[in-house]
Amino acid sequence: MITETDLINGCLAGDRRMQEELYRRFSARMYAVCLRYAGNTEEAQDLLQEGFIKVYKKLNSFRGEGSFEGWMRRIFVNTAIEHFRKKRYLMPVTEKEENTMESDYLTGLDQLSTKEIMDLIQKLSPGYRTVFNMYVVEGFTHKEIADMLGISEGTSKSQLSRAKVILQKMVRSLTESKQESHPNS
Repeated sequence: MITETDLINGCLAGDRRMQEELYRRFSARMYAVCLRYAGNTEEAQDLLQEGFIKVYKKLNSFRGEGSFEGWMRRIFVNTAIEHFRKKRYLMPVTEKEENTMESDYLTGLDQLSTKEIMDLIQKLSPGYRTVFNMYVVEGFTHKEIADMLGISEGTSKSQLSRAKVILQKMVRSLTESKQESHPNS
């Protein structure tokens, strides 16, 4: 078994075998990160490729502080964020719009599988999906999201609020359709 340190040192030395092993070892987990931000599998594969290129280029900046996988994950999240910032999926909203949005919490999630929940998140528009993932999954604050995406904190908050409302409607619809198809469950 190749240690993480040997893997990193081998990649830094330009060893193709070690580069392939790094990709093999981490590609599935990093692809999952990309897929959460991408609108489809092709876009996720593009993000994966771009992310690995950045990992190989920045490998010498890994200081061994914290986990290597966490360091890589940060690169992939930032790659996805840069991608969506360029496309400008996020639209600023007025304070009035933000104040009129409902803020119900998601319910019924316990009746859904992880795959069903991920599929619903994938159906969100790119802007909503990006902010939702950054806030709920990655744990960024609205200030951090605003700084990274070049938007206001209010826009980040409203994008999250809208994403939650849309997800709540999708969850409700899915759970109702499951109950209708399995009335005795």
